[in-house]
Amino acid sequence: MKKGKNKKQQENNSKDSKQLVKAKERKPHYKLKLVGNIFAVLILVAIIIAAYILINWGIEQLEIPDADFTADKIYSITQPTKDKLEGLNKDVTITLINMNIYTSVVDLTNQYANLNDHIKVEKIDDISIRPDLESEYGLTSSDSVLLFESDGKNKIVQTYDLVTYDSVTYATIDKTEEAITNAILDVTVEDRPKVYFLEGHSKYTEAEFTTLQTAISEEASDVENIDILANTKIPDDCDVLVITTLAEDLTDLERDEIIKYIKNGGEILLLQDPGVTISENYNLPNFQKVLDEYGITIKEGIILESDGTKMIQGAPNFIINDVTTDSSITKNAGMNISACFINAGKIEFETPEKMEELGVEVEYLTAASADAFYRTDLTVTSVDKTDSDEDVDSATTGAILTKKIDDEKVSKLVVFSNAVFATDTRIQVANSYYIYAIDLYNNKDILLNSISYLTEREDNITIRKNVEITTYTVTEQQHRVILTIIFAVPIAVIILGIVVWQIRRRKK
Repeated sequence: MKKGKNKKQQENNSKDSKQLVKAKERKPHYKLKLVGNIFAVLILVAIIIAAYILINWGIEQLEIPDADFTADKIYSITQPTKDKLEGLNKDVTITLINMNIYTSVVDLTNQYANLNDHIKVEKIDDISIRPDLESEYGLTSSDSVLLFESDGKNKIVQTYDLVTYDSVTYATIDKTEEAITNAILDVTVEDRPKVYFLEGHSKYTEAEFTTLQTAISEEASDVENIDILANTKIPDDCDVLVITTLAEDLTDLERDEIIKYIKNGGEILLLQDPGVTISENYNLPNFQKVLDEYGITIKEGIILESDGTKMIQGAPNFIINDVTTDSSITKNAGMNISACFINAGKIEFETPEKMEELGVEVEYLTAASADAFYRTDLTVTSVDKTDSDEDVDSATTGAILTKKIDDEKVSKLVVFSNAVFATDTRIQVANSYYIYAIDLYNNKDILLNSISYLTEREDNITIRKNVEITTYTVTEQQHRVILTIIFAVPIAVIILGIVVWQIRRRKK
């Protein structure tokens, strides 16, 4: 019995040994199969990556246009641009310098090349290979710009020129198409409007309008300063005369020349701060005679806001005025536009009967809110309305006045009861952050559109597209909401947590 049992055990051990040997024999085969599978997967991945790279390279070489499914056609050329460039008969070269990361801009410029055979697009990814451009335009290896050239004329467009923002919805607005189209027109247009800034009596220096003058020149206009006394007249080629806040009165000669200019159908952009911000005895009888031609007066006080949504945080004299959406300077903007005026005055008009007698029609552009008030005594430092302040019912701060000279001739005046908003005055908007006054809200857009309107530049189009990126300068009301969210809400949550914890603790 014992021998039989041992024999059976030996047989079982023998079987186990054979199975173990077979398992050991099979193990290298499994390893080999596993390595083979991994290798096959790696080859497959490599093939997919290579195919992806090859397909993308092929598409880039073919430059197949992307399909634009956005509601506002953000990535497509609009019909106004097509209409404006349809008759372009001059060769234009658009050179994209270090613009590879701005793929949407590259795609859009390629669409321009497909739109008109006279437009050619070139790309430079390393500016060092073009030392001529490097020295001529002062470019560095880190600059990303668009260079437009045509028949000896050229223009540089920076990437920050491609966006602005809607001051009401706080959405970033894409201006790429507007910038490209206007740049093409800038280097190809035959007759550039002439804009003259009156000098000799201005409260501001020429340097304080550097940004504005540069922006106007970039919109296909020539800008110069004019001293009427030195020239004895306003030049015949003056398309727009810009008058900024006068620190002293005009001479009789200057007054008569400007009135003569008006009666010849001249166009004026007037940026005038209220006199009370300049001196106590501010009196400009000759200048007032010029304003009398249009039936207006700039009142002496300044407008202060009490509506938190209509002023910049903590500054009731920084009033935010919306521009009428269907006005002559905004109807083609495709966006809401607001101005931020600083120590603005109030525009007053003659009676309707007198305006009719003068042949003047008024189009209202901007106005203070119904909660604003008017202060003439600037020794008062209170930010709240006092007994010496006046109520103002939506006081006008901007207007277009069209004066009929005869059946064939009119003179237009765009007037704002503020000039600071157009300057390079540095405004502190945070502890260590400053911004030029002209860059607040849509100040620059308003000024450029005003010049375009006065020069009758229909080719100087405004095509802005909403790309749904939000940014904003904080108003008083927004500041309170933000502080509430930052401090009050977390404190409330902490208190609630402590209360709940104490209740549960007592129940135990």
